[in-house]
Amino acid sequence: MEFPSKSKPVIKIENVVASATLNQEVDLNAVASAFRNVEYRPEQFPGLVFRLKRPKTATLIFNSGKMVCTGAKSEKEARRAIMKVVKSLKDAGIIIVGKPAIKIQNIVASAILGGRIDLERAAYELKRTMYEPEQFPGLIYRMENPKVVILLFASGKLVCTGGKSEDEVYDAIQKLHQTLEEKGLIEYE
Repeated sequence: MEFPSKSKPVIKIENVVASATLNQEVDLNAVASAFRNVEYRPEQFPGLVFRLKRPKTATLIFNSGKMVCTGAKSEKEARRAIMKVVKSLKDAGIIIVGKPAIKIQNIVASAILGGRIDLERAAYELKRTMYEPEQFPGLIYRMENPKVVILLFASGKLVCTGGKSEDEVYDAIQKLHQTLEEKGLIEYE
């Protein structure tokens, strides 16, 4: 386990959500018949859930050919999971023409900054924040560039959501960390 230092927060990607379009319709009944390990209950939900063990992900597949993959720990893993699902479908005799158009929709990351944060002062010093400790213990910070939302806790831990790339997430967290240090809002033990 890596520990944070004054200059470098420890960042971990928790979940990558990617969408894909096959640009064709998919017969979900045929997919459900070909695979025992899928979940498909059209009377409850219109999508089929296709789970992979490696990488450990769940991909929703819709009749329209649209797919949503969740659970990946990197952009690369999300793309690999979608390609593996498409290959599995083809191997089972489901006709898929062309390659899926894949787009990263959201990346959620956690980080440890390594110091205590004065959330009261941070709520005043940072723009675009919301802090109501009676309702939620964290400060909600809506960063404009990159466009992400960060939940910041007094312990120095945070959750960043809304990133469209891993670089964007790392950039946002580094930028916030630097701002907290410059404004004297983080205190190291």
